[in-house]
Amino acid sequence: MQKVILGRTGMEVSKNGFGALPIQRISKKEAVYLLQKAFYNGINYFDTARGYTDSEEKLGAAFSYIREKLIISTKTGAQDADGFWKDLETSLRMLGTDYIDIYQFHNPAFCPKPGDGSGLYEAALEAKKQGKIRAIGFTNHRLAVAKEAIESGLYETMQFPFSYLADEKDMEIVDRCRETGMGFIAMKALAGGLIANSALAYAYMAEFSHVAPIWGIQRENELDEFLAYHTAPPVLTEQMKKEIEEERQGLAGDFCRGCGYCMPCPAGIEINNCARMGLLLRRAPKEGYLGAEWQEKMKKIENCLHCGKCKGKCPYGLDTPTLLAKNYEDYKTFL
Repeated sequence: MQKVILGRTGMEVSKNGFGALPIQRISKKEAVYLLQKAFYNGINYFDTARGYTDSEEKLGAAFSYIREKLIISTKTGAQDADGFWKDLETSLRMLGTDYIDIYQFHNPAFCPKPGDGSGLYEAALEAKKQGKIRAIGFTNHRLAVAKEAIESGLYETMQFPFSYLADEKDMEIVDRCRETGMGFIAMKALAGGLIANSALAYAYMAEFSHVAPIWGIQRENELDEFLAYHTAPPVLTEQMKKEIEEERQGLAGDFCRGCGYCMPCPAGIEINNCARMGLLLRRAPKEGYLGAEWQEKMKKIENCLHCGKCKGKCPYGLDTPTLLAKNYEDYKTFL
């Protein structure tokens, strides 16, 4: 299996990382089975967050007895030192461990630094001194904030959206992490579901020796796909490169990445999926999106308050109300 060294942390992780956000949607028994199957088939890196409801608890149930054999990263969305310590102690308890390998600030709107008044970075340093965390990491969706974190030299890892749909600005983040010795963890490696060909996605990621992708896994067949690539890794061919370029052209311009930072919606609209429904219908099996449940979800767009809250929270600066209206009209043509 391919391995990746996470920059100056020196931690060696499997090229296939397990993104544990989706396991909050399944039972503990199902989650423990998936997690343990992943580990016993070579995956040693698991990423979760305090904000992923019971995801940490499920990892703890699966791994507390073999803790030293794997790498775990989790995240805090705390805004001050008190919140940091509360989140950290909760994560340690849920994970059934006394240390976290990589503790990450979860998509903050600013880059925590010593002396900024938040006390966040000082708390992280103290936690590291106490042995409760091994490395201080950073996650973000905002280019400017991610760049600031890299150039600060304060962080050992960066988790940032990266797939073969990435543009030049995204690539600058990837390259700069390599140049500065910062570990790079790729989230949204399937572009939030817009990429249906996992073999193509894997082959593209394999071109970057310093990139550690994490794949969001909820079902056993999804796990089996990536496990199969351990023994027979897809290799990027000229035909694959052509397909990638065609997909990039098809997604040129503004489109919703499905990150969900616009949520919750006061009108109850599932923005992170409704605002990209047209793409989902054209790039994934569409039958599941045309049933009564999804028709009801899309109809909620009619109740949009045009309050602008989603637009103000979008890290990509998208005009989400306009995207919602456009996708709703598009959706109706499929019915």
